[in-house]
Amino acid sequence: MTDDHPVTLGAGRMSLKVYNTATRSVDKFEPLEQGRVRVYACGPTIYDHAHIGNFRSFLFFDLVHRYLEWCDYEVCFVMNLTDVDDKVIEAASRERVSLEEHTRPFGEVFLADSTVLGIRPADVYPRATKYIDRMVDFVKRLVASENAYSADDGAVYFAIDSFSAYGKLKGIDTSTLKVGARVDHDEYDKEDARDFALWKAATEEDETVGAAWDSPWGRGRPGWHLECSVMSVTELGDTLDMHLGGEDLIFPHHENEIAQSEAATGRPFVRNWLHVKHLFVEGQKMSKSLGNFVTLRELLDEGYDPASIRHLLISSHYRGELNFTRKGLQASGSAVQRLLDFEHRLEEVPINDLAKESQLPDLARSALDSFKMAMDNDFNSADALAAIFILVSEVNAELDLHPAVIGADRDQVLNALRSMDGVLGLLEVAHTSRVVDDEVTAWVERKLEERAKARANGEYAAADVIRKELEERGILVEDGPTGTRWKVVG
Repeated sequence: MTDDHPVTLGAGRMSLKVYNTATRSVDKFEPLEQGRVRVYACGPTIYDHAHIGNFRSFLFFDLVHRYLEWCDYEVCFVMNLTDVDDKVIEAASRERVSLEEHTRPFGEVFLADSTVLGIRPADVYPRATKYIDRMVDFVKRLVASENAYSADDGAVYFAIDSFSAYGKLKGIDTSTLKVGARVDHDEYDKEDARDFALWKAATEEDETVGAAWDSPWGRGRPGWHLECSVMSVTELGDTLDMHLGGEDLIFPHHENEIAQSEAATGRPFVRNWLHVKHLFVEGQKMSKSLGNFVTLRELLDEGYDPASIRHLLISSHYRGELNFTRKGLQASGSAVQRLLDFEHRLEEVPINDLAKESQLPDLARSALDSFKMAMDNDFNSADALAAIFILVSEVNAELDLHPAVIGADRDQVLNALRSMDGVLGLLEVAHTSRVVDDEVTAWVERKLEERAKARANGEYAAADVIRKELEERGILVEDGPTGTRWKVVG
């Protein structure tokens, strides 16, 4: 966060409120340790490409990360990469490769895609296969405390009747639970509370892909729920300030994390649970069976730029529904371009330090106050975006009245714009994705020279053809009283 930001940081910390799934209310945010926030985010299972529904969650995680830093917290941010579970093993077996061979490229693509969208790197990206020894020790503790038991099938199960608070995150009534009923696969009925596998006995398929390790209970592998508990506690300590994930993970995954973690450590596991709503695509929930499963790479290949995708995915509050459409992407592209044009206008506005005082400083302060109020209200990105675009409208109107402004006044608006974008990341991503190399620049300049000659000779049809050719390459040509300029818009 820049030193010229006029917000008082201490007040910013004290005013943040978040919706906590555990309490079902918007609560004042207070980290365990003053000035330091420990955040764990459920990352992708790297058996396939992450889709845009995943990236809605990951971009919300990025807003949380960026805003906490904007408020001058020291943020310890951890996002796991699940590289062993039922889906991963099935995929590796189908491709007849090892677990590591199958997951490595998908992990690399995920991190590359995250960079394209401007997602700030986590401090740690733990992979489950690197924590097997710690997972075995964790299960030993649960068996010793009689919260878990080994079964005849070679697996170890968590006894949910040993944990009185089981079901509270989701709000499930366990009074009718059939004691001893077990489930050994990773995902199951969202209302089906049963003893879940902490450690699974190795199958022939597990051994073939390298997903089996030695343990006191025989060859086997960790259960999916166990993995996140062990990785988060190892990297962040027994109690996390925030645990982030999609709403589909509330039960059974996060419910099981709470039970096994608190039973093992004797301490509260998570102070604040934040869950992101599902994404809809063209009005339908995204799924492979409906054929609306969309990846970032597919959208980029269609010609949509990363900043537009980022804008659309953060345009709705994370607990509200978001309908992802191509038409919406086009509107987001226009919104990002409006920000770029505004930034350019500020950079080019004539400076006259003897000019009459303007309303620019007041507009900048008001925008920052509105932006902060929105983000403090449970990371309300929709209202935060509204604050920045109100600034654009009001400042443009002011600049229309004052063709020259005091330099310090202009700088306050630029600083406010870039400070807010430090959280939203739209200009940041647009500048990165719309960089034009020297070869393309030279080609554009040649085309503009050809167009200028055509217009000078009255060959307007030929000039229009050149303009259209440039537009097809994402180059917008603008003719003005000071000459012709061009910019990348897609």
